[in-house]
Amino acid sequence: MEASAVDHLAPERKKAQFDVQAMKIAWAGSKNAFEVANRMAHIVASDPVFRKDNRTMLGRKELFKNTLKKSAHAWKRINELRLTEEEASMFRIFIDEPGYGDLHWGMFVPAIKGQGTEEQQKKWLPLAYKMQIIGCYAQTELGHGSNVQGLETTATFDPKMDEFVIHSPTLTSSKWWPGGLGKVSTHAVVYARLIIDGKDYGINGFIVQLRSLDDHSPLPGIVVGDIGMKFGNGAYNTMDNGVLQFDHVRIPRNQMLMRVSQVTKEGKYVQSDVPRQLLYGTMVYVRQTIVSDASKALSRAVCIAVRYSCVRRQFGSQDGSPETQVIDYKTQQSRLFPLLASAYAFRFVGQWLKWLYNDVTERLRANDFSTLPEAHACTAGLKSLTTSVTATR
Repeated sequence: MEASAVDHLAPERKKAQFDVQAMKIAWAGSKNAFEVANRMAHIVASDPVFRKDNRTMLGRKELFKNTLKKSAHAWKRINELRLTEEEASMFRIFIDEPGYGDLHWGMFVPAIKGQGTEEQQKKWLPLAYKMQIIGCYAQTELGHGSNVQGLETTATFDPKMDEFVIHSPTLTSSKWWPGGLGKVSTHAVVYARLIIDGKDYGINGFIVQLRSLDDHSPLPGIVVGDIGMKFGNGAYNTMDNGVLQFDHVRIPRNQMLMRVSQVTKEGKYVQSDVPRQLLYGTMVYVRQTIVSDASKALSRAVCIAVRYSCVRRQFGSQDGSPETQVIDYKTQQSRLFPLLASAYAFRFVGQWLKWLYNDVTERLRANDFSTLPEAHACTAGLKSLTTSVTATR
């Protein structure tokens, strides 16, 4: 005979001294956002393709294949259900698979939007939106992470051919870690040192095709592959983080992202009035999403810990009554409650950063760059703070 299920959390929930429904809406940001999240969560949870309970039992190859399967199915469902942009974004969040379009939608597309000219956007964005090309963001190198000014990859202009020559001059100049690069991406926004007539003009972005659109094989002069296993089988092993090297790869001049600066056919470097910090605008977008992601990760961990602490009982019984709930021990509360508060704080500051990023974007469209430095500073600092707290606690 099966034992009847007991809801050990019900008494704890009844003790809440605040409106739980109102808190849910506050967490979501608005009533509409809460309703959208509920609908998308139900759709994902009811679809067996998106199951996650077997992830820890899968090997690296199976994890990656499983993620690709989910990505293809998600794209199909988004189109079938005719989801709005907000709904599709929430849909992807609930799928919760590292690697699901992270670099294509999160960095490749925003980089072209922010740094490409109107003509370049008209050419590349429709292809990206329809997934006719799949892009990644090739900035980080083996020898240089976030130190963009230290990048070694070069893009040397050849005025005779009206082309740039993309080259990896050293081992440490190898692009290293970009998600989607190892196996999936056909194109990349590559950051390299612009060299004209022997003079270094600093870092610029270039759209480079990496693989054939016919058979997906690497194009001549390109060495690309997966970097292999990462720590933690259930986490980023679902993603094909890659390594990339260039051996004098030629691209047309118009594949340099030219909103911030341009190179004429004659080899003249022309700097626009747009601040060079805009080159790193994509990173501002990514950092604000990372802060939100840190909030989600911390809130899930704290939720599990708090619930378990309510269910788990240990010691304290002197007369045969139930033992003391672990949550009632002051030492347990002192560890969990500050993290619970931090999860809410990170959530709300993540919402503020999203507002800040959208405000900066609107200002940029009007050629107002006054708030760009603040966005850089806030997103960089809060990314470091929130991820450190989440990872170490």
